[in-house]
Amino acid sequence: MDKTRAKDIFRAAGLPVVESLLAPKVEVMARHVMAPPYVVKPNAEGSSVGVYIVDRDANSPPHLGAEMPDIAMVEAYVPGRELTCSVLGDRATCVTEIVTAGWYDYHAKYAPGGSSHVCPADLPQEISEACRDYALRAHRALGCRGLSRSDFRWDEARGLAGLFILETNTQPGMTPTSLSPEQAAAEGMSFADLCAWIVEDASCNR
Repeated sequence: MDKTRAKDIFRAAGLPVVESLLAPKVEVMARHVMAPPYVVKPNAEGSSVGVYIVDRDANSPPHLGAEMPDIAMVEAYVPGRELTCSVLGDRATCVTEIVTAGWYDYHAKYAPGGSSHVCPADLPQEISEACRDYALRAHRALGCRGLSRSDFRWDEARGLAGLFILETNTQPGMTPTSLSPEQAAAEGMSFADLCAWIVEDASCNR
């Protein structure tokens, strides 16, 4: 859940991460602590709760709500496509592209019809393979077990250099609109089989 510590681990593992910094909430609201465009988010939250996107042409810094803690993460904005890839134990699944009318906020994640998923994503082989490689390396670097899901942004105008890992979800969603079950299904694993695999993988007798 600590995005900054996770980024430090990713960076040490040679994974491409987005420039970011931690700053007091009051300072983020007082001035641009980073050149726009950028994203402001809690350092230890999920489901896009409390995320603010500051546009390139923003004249003033964001007014942050009560959901933002006293210390906020400010992260450079990466344009492009939203990608995600799950890891089951020691193998990565196919990559999904998430398509939304705006950005992938809480509503887009959980509301029926809030987003559409292209699974597997229509990507150059190099990008698909890189996502799978990065997801597996992130899973291992963080010491994850069982199921995890890593999220990416890809600026296709920059090719492989435009692919960045944003974060790894160590308890990815298991709702009807969630991504990991959908990716498992694309790999031939039913929801029931996925649940059984998670339980069996968590056994002490392995």
